[in-house]
Amino acid sequence: MSDIRETAAASRQASRILAATSGAQRTATLHAIAKGLRDNSAKIIAANKLDLDAGKDAGLEPSFMDRLMLNEDRVEAMAVAVEEIAAQTDPIGSADSSIVLPNGLRVTRERIPLGVVAVIYEARPNVTSDAAALAIRSGNAIILKGGSAASHSNAAVGEVVANAIASSGLPKASATVLTTRDRSEITELLKLDDLIDVVIPRGGEGLIRFVAENSRIPVIKHYKGVCHLYLDKDADAEMAKAIALNGKVQRPSVCNTVETLLVHQDAAEKLLPPIIEELQANGVTIHGCERTQKLGKDIVPATESDWEAEYLSLDIAIRVVDDIDAAIEHIQRYNSDHTEAIISDNIGATQTFRSRIQSSCVMINASTRFADGGQLGLGAEIGISTSRLHAYGPMGAEGLTTLRFVVEGQGQVRS
Repeated sequence: MSDIRETAAASRQASRILAATSGAQRTATLHAIAKGLRDNSAKIIAANKLDLDAGKDAGLEPSFMDRLMLNEDRVEAMAVAVEEIAAQTDPIGSADSSIVLPNGLRVTRERIPLGVVAVIYEARPNVTSDAAALAIRSGNAIILKGGSAASHSNAAVGEVVANAIASSGLPKASATVLTTRDRSEITELLKLDDLIDVVIPRGGEGLIRFVAENSRIPVIKHYKGVCHLYLDKDADAEMAKAIALNGKVQRPSVCNTVETLLVHQDAAEKLLPPIIEELQANGVTIHGCERTQKLGKDIVPATESDWEAEYLSLDIAIRVVDDIDAAIEHIQRYNSDHTEAIISDNIGATQTFRSRIQSSCVMINASTRFADGGQLGLGAEIGISTSRLHAYGPMGAEGLTTLRFVVEGQGQVRS
């Protein structure tokens, strides 16, 4: 038996034990993880510096380095996220519905863990603690494989998680951080559909496609985030500017940043010049259509590739559209089912947008940056699904459960 298979087999055994643990025991483990993150903050940051120095020497892109970087505030945010997950209602054993049939049978739909979850991710060390916490909250065992660029950071966070698990009496294999750099072992992992129930890749489109194309295990994924912000003719000018700026500039390297801004032609002359000026003052390169180019300076002519782009940088594509129908048609053509937003004081327009846009998150008069499990009350997210099966959008602890039927009777037999 290979090392990877042995690891997965241990995780399977741990998952059976975890499924029968009390919510209180798993909650205590989560509090131990949060305390461990705070107590070991300096150690985690020191390990992260080794990764940052190596990344700088390797010439990694600024957006990648931003996702990789940890500081005191980010480690504290990791601890807070674990505490928020700990405070959530335990999903295991909860009933979504219960009915009594005419024959006297009581039929209940009850939540149970998925079993063993594998998460393969790139340069986000916070995923190590977020994903482990969500798995423990939902009674799942988890196998974590971070990218080599974050190896020191992930090892340090993984040690905190392992110590918390050991102190609480949960199985050691409840959360396993893989240290292998051999891609063939990851390919082997993806074939273990008898031991692993679901794989969740987090990272760039290349990683996600590699996992999806090589896995025998069901994959929950989103390939990229081409997020749109539409400014309707009835948009409030100050709100539009604030949300456009927040959506693009606050953290441009993440998947819920605004990549394309669409503006109703009747409002373009009023709304766009100050937005363009503010974006450019913050270092954003504007890729604009012909009508956009007339409303600002130093605008790069947009091409077809700009409407498809997930920049993950200080770049934005801007298009002036004829009306809300044209905006929706553009989104339907180029979106990635991630997040779309509308700014409008017109209820009819917002309802039209809401009903015709089927992305996993729709924002009405709010920034796309809220498309995040931590911001939507989940504590953290183990991933974002745009595949619509089982889960859609940011996934928290409940997203790592499934529903089964429990039927209670008094000796009924079927005629």
